[in-house]
Amino acid sequence: MTALIAASPVDAYLPIGIVLLMAAVFAVINIVASHLLGPRRDGAVKGIAYESGMDPFGNARKKFNVRFYVLAMTFLVFDVEIIFLYPWAVTYSQLEPGSPEAALFLGRILFFIGTSVVAYIYAWRKGVFRWD
Repeated sequence: MTALIAASPVDAYLPIGIVLLMAAVFAVINIVASHLLGPRRDGAVKGIAYESGMDPFGNARKKFNVRFYVLAMTFLVFDVEIIFLYPWAVTYSQLEPGSPEAALFLGRILFFIGTSVVAYIYAWRKGVFRWD
């Protein structure tokens, strides 16, 4: 059984370059095709803002409570934390048990999770998760 080994570092990135090129070509083709084939009707109705099939009314500069944004940011923090946990778990499972490197990896992730828990407790005590 022979292993597939890239002849040069450029060959290793060739598939990624091909996929990126295909994505760029696909985007350009879609934009050009919609411009060439799409309808070009202008008018008073087409020029107004479209919002869920209803005629827009009122001021668009309405203020929203900051709690919605804080909750969204809290969700993103924990979502990113989960994304970081997966590669760590894969790498940690391949380390030699009891080695200094394994202890260092474990300490780093415990610090990472600990700071996230402290941030969560802080947000909880500040009332971020209350919807009064």
